[in-house]
Formats: sequence, C-alpha cells, structure tokens
Amino acid sequence: MNNLIDKINKLKSDRKAVILAHNYQLPEVQDVADFTGDSLELSRAAAKTDADVIVFCGVHFMAETAKILSPNKTVLLPDPHAGCPMADMITAEQLRDFKRLHPGLPVVAYVNTSAEVKAESDICCTSANAVKIVESVQSNIVLFVPDKSLPAYVASKTTKRVIPYCGYCPTHHRILVHDVIRAKREHSDAIVVAHPECTMDVIALADAVESTSGMLRYVKASPAREFIICTERGLLHRLTKENPDKIFYNPSPVNICPNMKKITLEKVLWSLEDMKHEIELPADTIERARAAIEGMIAV
Repeated sequence: MNNLIDKINKLKSDRKAVILAHNYQLPEVQDVADFTGDSLELSRAAAKTDADVIVFCGVHFMAETAKILSPNKTVLLPDPHAGCPMADMITAEQLRDFKRLHPGLPVVAYVNTSAEVKAESDICCTSANAVKIVESVQSNIVLFVPDKSLPAYVASKTTKRVIPYCGYCPTHHRILVHDVIRAKREHSDAIVVAHPECTMDVIALADAVESTSGMLRYVKASPAREFIICTERGLLHRLTKENPDKIFYNPSPVNICPNMKKITLEKVLWSLEDMKHEIELPADTIERARAAIEGMIAV
C-alpha cells in the first residue's frame, strides 16, 4: 500500500496534478487525496489551484463539472465506468421534452446531472443550497431535474410550486424507514441526520436534514456524541476521522454506491501513468453549462 501511495505522489508531482476525492470514495482513496468534499466543493477547489491536471475520484458528472469550471485543465476520471444512475435518468433531449410539457417555466438542475443537461437548464443547485436557489428564481413555479426526493424536501420549505422530474438516487432510496426506526431503537441517544435525497418518510424521522458537507459541519458543532447517518456510508470514514470522540451508526446494510467504489488506488495510479481517462466536452456545452453553475454561485 505504501509503495503504491509513494508512486502516486511521485507521479502527482511530475504531472503537476491534484487529486480530488468525493466523500463517498473508498477510505484509502480519500486519504491519498489533496482535497475531499462534495462534488461542487471539489470542482471549485480545483479551479483555484495552479495544477495542470485534475484527477477526479468521483463519478462522471463530477469530473464534467470540474472540466466546466476549469476548461483549460486536463481532467481525468480514473474509471470511465463510474457513472451516476440518477444523472443518467435524464438526457438533454428528455429535458427538452419536459420543458415542452411546461413551457416558459425555469429549470433548476441539481449538480447531479450531465453537462448537456446543465447546458439546457437555467440554474444549478446543490443539496445544500437547493431551497435558496429555488427561492431566488423569478417564478412561482419551477421545474426541478433529475431528482424527485430533493425537490419534495425543497417544496416543504418554500411556498413555490416545484415540479420534479422522476429521477432518484438508488443508494439513498435504499435507506428505509424501518432501518432508521431500528437504528433509533438500538441507539436511543443518537441524533438522526439525513440527506435530502432520502425519501420523505425517512426525512420525517430525522433531527436534521443536511448535505454531505452540511453533515460534516453539523456533527462538528453538535454537543451530541452519537449519530445515525442517513447517506452513503463512505461519509462515515471522514466523519470518524474528523470527530474521533464521536460515534457514528450506519442505518442500512445496503446504502453503498457501487459506482463510487469503482475507483481504487491502483486506478488512480494508472490514470496518472497513462493520463486516462480524460474528460472532453464541446466548447458550446461548457459555456452554456458554466452559465447555469455560475448563476448558482452568484446567488
């Protein structure tokens, strides 16, 4: 393992590269990264560095977002098959059809979408700022793609009407009410923190609803010592690392994103060795998608 890490660090220096790892990545991949965070945090961090190469340890739409924000940098995805099922649930053509069904309504696109879908949207959002972004749109009715759970949560926090697409995150939807109830029964002093991609019945059981970055901040600030974390279990590695005095419980045996686990240390090394697999996007797509992302950042 150490020899592998040494090789990665040597190549990283030679290539003038930076390694980014999403919070759901394997622990050893998180530990070798220069930056760990959620998808937008990572893309913005990469854009601020002087690195020539970005190795994005996440899924495809995340690497695309890094390319959109850093079009002059080389962006590599160590495993080209690391996709996002929810992002794949809507294409640009399907979004155009959705807009034709609801003419004139603005489109809020979750960052968990392809570059082509972002390019067809008016503004992007993250799970952390979705309510704020929907509130900022100059319309009392908005379209929301591709998720249906996040906009359901947003709709509960705003007077605006939010019309969702039919997508969902399979990993968060595997966290079931009876899992959370069992965890609460087994750990009666624990605080339940849920991601807004969970179903509304799970969210109803939560003491706090937070994005992954929000969970990190919430736990750090909380006086509580035990937490039931309702999101992909990869986050528990960072939570434990940053809060060694606190205890974290995973409510479900199956809340694992297999795509997030496709990237290994070996694949990070091979990516740097062979400069693969590079994210390439048409200039027009980058320009239009960037406008939707920058519109969000400006709010």
